[in-house]
Amino acid sequence: MKLATELDVLFSEQQIAERVANLAKEIEADHQGKELVLVGVLKGAFVFISDLARKIDLPLAVDFIGLSSYGEATESSGVVKITSDLTRPIEGKHVLVVEDIVDTGLTMRYLLDNFATRHPASVKICALLSKPSRARARIPIRYLGFEVPDRFVVGYGLDAGEKFRNVPFIGVVKE
Repeated sequence: MKLATELDVLFSEQQIAERVANLAKEIEADHQGKELVLVGVLKGAFVFISDLARKIDLPLAVDFIGLSSYGEATESSGVVKITSDLTRPIEGKHVLVVEDIVDTGLTMRYLLDNFATRHPASVKICALLSKPSRARARIPIRYLGFEVPDRFVVGYGLDAGEKFRNVPFIGVVKE
């Protein structure tokens, strides 16, 4: 893949696949007998939620919410807006928010506060990546793929100006 030559690999396709499979097992164990709704945060989580959903051996529904705090920038603006809302109510449901990366935590804090007003039975977070060095809000990530350093990461759904989403690994742009 030509795009891949522009990146240094942080987590390989194989490492990601193994971690996603393990996360799915943890989620299954914690949600036996519950009606689970996976809510993918667009756009970055679309690859992750697709792989994760196929590994979870439970009845589940999938929905998406679009949030934006970056625009075209590589730094979060701190201002969060819903760009596309859920298609179904989550009242009384066990919700698993599937996020690509928790960076400052401000976007996820906004989402958790918003979801609380919708009265789900429970809300847990499954994040592929966390960047704890940038945290500005405490976010209870129940299922975490990997921690990453304070670098701008791309691939496996994460982008830089809509580029690199289709790269099968997670990396950083070569300097």
